[in-house]
Amino acid sequence: MALTDRLKAQAAQLAQKAQEAGKAGQAKLEEVQARRRADATLRKLGAAVYAQHAGRGTDDTAAAVAQLVSELSEWESQHGPLGDGVADEPSDDTDKGD
Repeated sequence: MALTDRLKAQAAQLAQKAQEAGKAGQAKLEEVQARRRADATLRKLGAAVYAQHAGRGTDDTAAAVAQLVSELSEWESQHGPLGDGVADEPSDDTDKGD
């Protein structure tokens, strides 16, 4: 009977560990999805600001920029700072003159 009790205890431990791993995986997935949404918003913001500076902005561009900045501020309040974007991207400043 002691063997059966040990097997049941081990099965319960494995089930608990599997449940914890599932929760951790779900949390990571949600984090990645939130980051992708923020990246998409940053891309839209960059396109809108570029359009403004290139003289191709419309009457709605300024409002769109304000809305996107608001969305990103809300994201940062929930998830923390996005970063400056410069260190996140690989540099393509290779010396090709050699």
